[in-house]
Amino acid sequence: MESIRHHRTVGSVAPSSKSLSNLLANPLLERAPRSSNVLEVGAGTGSVTRVLLPRIPRGSRLDIVEANAQFAEHLRELVRGYPNLGEQQERIRVHDIGVEQLATDRRYDVIVSGLPFSNFSPRQVDDIMGRYFDLLRPGGTLTYFSYCGSRWVRALLTSRPEARRQREVKDLLHHYHRRYAVGCWTVWGNLPPAMVWQLRRPLDAVNQSEVLTARPPIAI
Repeated sequence: MESIRHHRTVGSVAPSSKSLSNLLANPLLERAPRSSNVLEVGAGTGSVTRVLLPRIPRGSRLDIVEANAQFAEHLRELVRGYPNLGEQQERIRVHDIGVEQLATDRRYDVIVSGLPFSNFSPRQVDDIMGRYFDLLRPGGTLTYFSYCGSRWVRALLTSRPEARRQREVKDLLHHYHRRYAVGCWTVWGNLPPAMVWQLRRPLDAVNQSEVLTARPPIAI
């Protein structure tokens, strides 16, 4: 999807700070020392990847999804050159596709998303969030972030249709927060400040139909 490829390259104002990256990766630490299946989506130039790599327990798998081909190649070089990974390096893969195109039967304990949802259409956000919950194991955790105040600034500077799009994206994400959020933190030490959300797939969610029925209708 070229629209997602383009939006991803312009979504970040600056690389994520260490504080933000650490908070996004925290669910992996909470699971240690158990092995985990981990998915990072929208990895960009690897700010969060650098935090995840040394925290991957033995026997874990890490899939890194980055739709921008240049960023994906940079991430492959990062993984190849990262010290002390040893045999664990064989369990790390970089995929230069969108998460919707990721072909896998694997279910993940932790998903970390760096995608700029405020740049996407409500339909795209709905599809991506649905995909995340499909890929999560019951009890699995999703973390993602948004920049504080960015929607308000854009609403003041953009057209009415654009403001409506942003409002619908915000409402859609709030729906997921109400049902699945287990934590929310503000990282003031990031540029710009960011809000991190942590969502968890219910333990009794045994199939995707339960997630689908919980999703609100999206205006086309």
